[in-house]
Amino acid sequence: MPTSAPVYRPPSMIGLVSATEPAPPVADLPTQDVDRSDPDQRGWLKEAVRKVRAESGRSADTHLLAFPLPEEWGIDLYLKDESTHPTGSLKHRLARSLFLYALCNGWIRPGRPVIEASSGSTALSEAYFAKLIGVPFIAVMPRTTSSEKTRLIEFQGGTCHLVDDPRTVYEVSARLAAESGGHFMDQFTYAERATDWRGNNNIAESVYGQLSRERHPEPAWIVATAGTGGTSATFARYIRYMQYDTRVCVPDPENSCFFEGWTRGDPEATSATGSRIEGIGRPRMEPSFVPGAIDRMMKVPDAASVAAVRTLDRVLGRKAGGSTGTGLWSSLRIVAEMLAAGEQGSVVTLLCDPGERYLDKYYSDVWLAEQGLDIGPYVRTLERFLATGAWTEHR
Repeated sequence: MPTSAPVYRPPSMIGLVSATEPAPPVADLPTQDVDRSDPDQRGWLKEAVRKVRAESGRSADTHLLAFPLPEEWGIDLYLKDESTHPTGSLKHRLARSLFLYALCNGWIRPGRPVIEASSGSTALSEAYFAKLIGVPFIAVMPRTTSSEKTRLIEFQGGTCHLVDDPRTVYEVSARLAAESGGHFMDQFTYAERATDWRGNNNIAESVYGQLSRERHPEPAWIVATAGTGGTSATFARYIRYMQYDTRVCVPDPENSCFFEGWTRGDPEATSATGSRIEGIGRPRMEPSFVPGAIDRMMKVPDAASVAAVRTLDRVLGRKAGGSTGTGLWSSLRIVAEMLAAGEQGSVVTLLCDPGERYLDKYYSDVWLAEQGLDIGPYVRTLERFLATGAWTEHR
């Protein structure tokens, strides 16, 4: 009898038993069961979350300040005053969200430190929340961070680890977390996802609620500077979710790569040096920066930012940090465009933190001279605009 041809099995079937062949007997397999629940840990976690959420309940909403412009222009400019938070800056909202996000993910453990890479304001707010729930806190910051911020972080019980190269804050933070068994909070990755952008009284929902009885309740523009990119992402997502026509502008300071990365569509863009405007501008395109959510960007000279915060002090009697100046300069430039085009409407920007933290920087003529910054031409641009409505920018 002729022998039958061997049965062909493709390589993916080699070693498998065909459906027509009996399977070899398999010993009964036990169910594997690993229970890592920890009643003590869960009890600590519940109390930590309760404390953070209770803190939110004790905090009133921040004010929306009107910047004085001539009534006949038909344009209103507002500053959302985030300096009135318990830790004095916009970053208080972010720190609360980051702590809740990390706690609910099981990343923060009792007795183990929280570590953050920061230019100061986020670290101050996180030190406050770390103290609230009783865990150690370490801030990894550039050595150029203002001495007042360092003092305030230490007042909240935090430890400051200063580095000479601002670009190394990420790796140093990760190393300290690994060595200590702590958690690297990493605001530059998680800022845009930790905040509930659909509402829950986030900053965008707050602004629109406060504008509801104004003559232009839906702003033409919201101007938000970027450190992590989380605030601009929250505004942009909320605007789209609520189907508003408002556009989002993100101004960027010198020595930051956001503007170049956004305009060129280059996620690998970098900057060789750190930003002089504390709290905003980064040497790399941060993971939490969402380019597709942004309608417009401006590259603002640092001297213009300083000129704007000094103008704010003269007009409103309020000192603010340099990042507020970056946003205010850009907002007034947009107001000038609207005025020239005969448009009416409103513009909203942020008063990010108090200027008293920067008296030795943005309010010091000595510091300006050391930095080679001449704010005179930019001051004259603002004075001329507020007096006549004509915007003539120094070139």
